[in-house]
Amino acid sequence: MADQQLLAESALGWSIFTCILLQVKNALKYTVGFAIVCVVLLLIGAFVPLEPPPDGLPALSFSISSLTLIGMLAVITYTAYGMSVLPLNLIKGTRSVQYERLENTEDIDDVEHQIEKLKSKCVDGRPLSSRDRNNLHELEGKLQVLQRKGRHLEIAERNCCTKVGSALRPLKILLGIFFILVALLFTVALFISNLDKALHSAGISSGFIIFGTNLTNPLNELLLALQPVFPLDYILITVITMYFVVTSMAGIRNMGIWFFWMRLYKIRPKKTRPQALLFLCMILLLIVLHTSYMIYSLAPQYVMYGSQKYLVQMPSAGSTSGNATFATTRTCDADAPEDQCTVTRSYLFLHKFWFFSTIYYFGNWAFIGAFLIGLVVSCCRGKKSVIEGEVEADDSDFSDDEYVH
Repeated sequence: MADQQLLAESALGWSIFTCILLQVKNALKYTVGFAIVCVVLLLIGAFVPLEPPPDGLPALSFSISSLTLIGMLAVITYTAYGMSVLPLNLIKGTRSVQYERLENTEDIDDVEHQIEKLKSKCVDGRPLSSRDRNNLHELEGKLQVLQRKGRHLEIAERNCCTKVGSALRPLKILLGIFFILVALLFTVALFISNLDKALHSAGISSGFIIFGTNLTNPLNELLLALQPVFPLDYILITVITMYFVVTSMAGIRNMGIWFFWMRLYKIRPKKTRPQALLFLCMILLLIVLHTSYMIYSLAPQYVMYGSQKYLVQMPSAGSTSGNATFATTRTCDADAPEDQCTVTRSYLFLHKFWFFSTIYYFGNWAFIGAFLIGLVVSCCRGKKSVIEGEVEADDSDFSDDEYVH
């Protein structure tokens, strides 16, 4: 008896050791893979044919620009859709719990009636055909989903958060209107910036780079006006970044995590898989990284020169000798002397490689298009359920036992 117990403990210990060894192996595999990718990016950036720099700035810039490019894809996919779906969901609200329960009860009665109709075919002992058996199996699965939905609706009806949400309905509408106005402001500012590049830049070969603003950009003017009063411009940039993060989370929450046409994970209340949370954090980090270029697109003059000004000697209008001059200040732009106006390091870092700037330029147009498409889709959709995402067909009955409001 003691030998059997010792063998069982040894087998248990060996299985635990094997499991830990497998986890360490997987962790080392992904760590080494990440290190290889970083080294490759640094080497490519170091040997790309550019003017020989005194430091390793091109290598670092190429690595970060490559990751920023991935963040741009996430911004186009999730942030653009979240900027449209979040405010419209706040404005439209959710469906009535009582109406949903009544509708769900009617659906349950209808499915049960169809099941009884199919089962009545084999009362005299005749087996069901393969088609009827498949239909019966689908109806039974649908009935289980409807029953779980009914239980969740019953809990939601008694939940105090639902009642508080109904009481705060006017505040949600105001917040939704504010978010949609901010989204439209960002879209207009991005459109003006891209239009300015299309009209006044040297084209693709230069990465659509311009060293000044020729069209009035409202967000750019606002940041320039706030910059002299520290730290108002930093507060506004922080608010913009947080807005992108919140709208990105709303987009990921509604869409899930996709790889091309394949949906990898769903983001659901208290049922999200750990791998999905890791992907969510990674996507948000890449989106925040791309925010640096988005801020340049929204406020190019602010990012290039800030509120720098330079002195210009102008001839005096009332002078008879012609030598009298007076000094006036102008905002720094492409025509400013280099010894008086300095382009910011962040701008030079973002535009070290012209081909990345070109990709970002066309990515901004794709972002505007994705936002407009998402806005149309969100407007056409009806109100979402009060238990949106809590009940899915691929859930098990045991998952309800773990759900607590």
